[in-house]
Amino acid sequence: MIKNSRHLSLLLRFTDTPNIKQGEFQIPVNMNVMDVLAIFESGQSVQYSLTFVEGKTVKEFLAQLAQNDQLKHELWEMSESQILKAINTPYLSLEGLIFPDTYFYQKGDSDLDLLKRAYSKLESVLEQQWVNRAKDLPYKNAYEALIMASIVEKETGAAFERPEIAGVFIRRIHKNMRLQTDPTVIYGVGDKYDGNLTRAHLRTYTPYNTYMNKGLPPTPIAASGEEAIFAALNPNEGEALYFVAKGDGTHYFSTTLQEHNNAVNEYQRFKRNRKNYQSAPTQ
Repeated sequence: MIKNSRHLSLLLRFTDTPNIKQGEFQIPVNMNVMDVLAIFESGQSVQYSLTFVEGKTVKEFLAQLAQNDQLKHELWEMSESQILKAINTPYLSLEGLIFPDTYFYQKGDSDLDLLKRAYSKLESVLEQQWVNRAKDLPYKNAYEALIMASIVEKETGAAFERPEIAGVFIRRIHKNMRLQTDPTVIYGVGDKYDGNLTRAHLRTYTPYNTYMNKGLPPTPIAASGEEAIFAALNPNEGEALYFVAKGDGTHYFSTTLQEHNNAVNEYQRFKRNRKNYQSAPTQ
């Protein structure tokens, strides 16, 4: 675009030299040199965006960052412990620490810097929600609430049910009942899970098998959005201790085991073979 660099050099020498910023800029057609320099001086470089989605794992987020050609890649040669140290967190697992949101960046920004911003956003949201939490919750600290939020996130098909699902799990903890939630088992199985949760999986011990272990798993199992965190800290009151997917993205909530078993018969055993059965709503 600059046909004669000497002319440009003389122009800058005999005019007020602009404070040119480094970056990637969008230059419209038919602009003169002074207009182009004004854009460089403005610092309004091209902005890109990247969205982390609720319910995804850190493994999926890191793969998403690795495939981004606009970012400078630093994470690929770092271990999880090195990443945790770099983002300055006291936790021992990166899972659940990346807040799902849309982040804007410039070409040449690093994936590590973007990860730091996502963790900082998580800290801010979690701290605010923790301060405003309901009373008599079974959490020792905000991190346990984040673990619960990740379970609520994975169990929820219809957004309005998050507080109700959180209420079920919290009542089960208060009653010293196991959570018995499939997403934690699937997370513990890891890459061995092929999309079909079997009885063998439910009987396989991992720290995340909530059919075998009481209480919360040791870490979050996915990224939690603000609504799931709010639900974990502000659950609905009630008496329901069970729920089962109805096939339309919502759940049937039960207060007794007999009622729950009847609901399982109605919504799961007799209807799962329908072609239009779904545990989550159509987007």
